[in-house]
Amino acid sequence: MDDVPTFTADSPLAADVLASPNHGERLGVAVADMLLLHYTGMQSAEEAVAWLRSPEKAVSCHYVVHEDGHIVQLVPESRRAWHAGLSSWAGATDINSLSIGIEIVNPGHDFGYPPFPARQIEAVTALSKDIVTRLAIRPERVLAHSDVAPLRKQDPGEKFPWDILHRAGIGHLVEEEPISDGRYFMRGESGQPIEALQAMLGFYGYAVPVTGTYCETTEAVVRAFQRHFRRSRVDGVADVSTLATLYALCTSR
Repeated sequence: MDDVPTFTADSPLAADVLASPNHGERLGVAVADMLLLHYTGMQSAEEAVAWLRSPEKAVSCHYVVHEDGHIVQLVPESRRAWHAGLSSWAGATDINSLSIGIEIVNPGHDFGYPPFPARQIEAVTALSKDIVTRLAIRPERVLAHSDVAPLRKQDPGEKFPWDILHRAGIGHLVEEEPISDGRYFMRGESGQPIEALQAMLGFYGYAVPVTGTYCETTEAVVRAFQRHFRRSRVDGVADVSTLATLYALCTSR
């Protein structure tokens, strides 16, 4: 990696720069207006950073936050890092051009999915606050990888404490409606209430067809919504709690 040009960190919170060659020009925008959070999903931080800097892998992100809170920048914020993959939000499909990507070191669901350490979350919160303040990113544009790619991704997952970030003024969140008995919708059902659910998810930004049928995509989107906004139960079933939380989210923007 010695032949990859280095650069000056954009955030004063970045302790190191480890330049990745995997980036390009932002397409159609000059400045990112979205912050996308990931977990690395690998067994070690060293493996993840090497992957994000490998020309053969053709993936990258702007920042990596280690478990001890150490922050490394890999790609300048002015450049289009390759972290979102096939994704969509609010009708846009080139999420890489629109976003800053933060990878949070955590082995993820495939390797035990441990809790995020407090020092790491403090660092993610501080870095996110710095980025959204400097780039004027709106709260509802602070998203999970699973939000923009619900059929493929589940990171940073239901253990990520979005409420801590929200208390620091980062991201859009409402209080979860408590889980209770009542009518629910699930895969295979159809009807006007499901069409209304799909329309509400689409209104918020999720890519979901409004067909009135609770299809695989609808289930995946509901699960992604739950991972971010109704974390107490992630099952892809639109119960009363999910519907009420979604309604409160949509009406509080």
